[in-house]
Amino acid sequence: MSQEAADGAAPAAGSGRSARPLDEVDRRILDELVRDGRTSVRTLAERIHISRTNAYARVERLLRDGVITGFRAQVAPEAAGLGTSAYMALTIEQNTWREVSAELARVRYVEHVALLSGEHDVLALVRAPDNATLRDVVLDRVQRIAGVLSTRSWLVFEEYDGTQSPWQ
Repeated sequence: MSQEAADGAAPAAGSGRSARPLDEVDRRILDELVRDGRTSVRTLAERIHISRTNAYARVERLLRDGVITGFRAQVAPEAAGLGTSAYMALTIEQNTWREVSAELARVRYVEHVALLSGEHDVLALVRAPDNATLRDVVLDRVQRIAGVLSTRSWLVFEEYDGTQSPWQ
């Protein structure tokens, strides 16, 4: 086991070094920012009971270390006109992950893609306006990508964010 794994530190994304382990204040900052990414540093400091200087320095370090990767709005898919969601599992040719993932990144309505171990190689979340568009994404776009051998789709009837997530 590496020293990073032993002390709980995770490597910073692409930096070639390990990020410092998160302490309780860092975790509370992350909790607050996940709840409301628009929270000001002043309000963040007040809620966590630390100085504004300390809050600012910690947020900057979390950004620099790749723990916080950005800030964004959470969009309700149905309210935004994307009423059909499906998970799509792909089986791909061996050693085509980079090419397939690059093509999937260009497919409109593909929200998330993950490389897997197990029965399927890739799992993608697709959010489309309707079933006809979803069919076009799967049959006309994804199944025609070089390296994709097969797909299997599951319609999403209802979804929610887990309440036990460490950041919710």
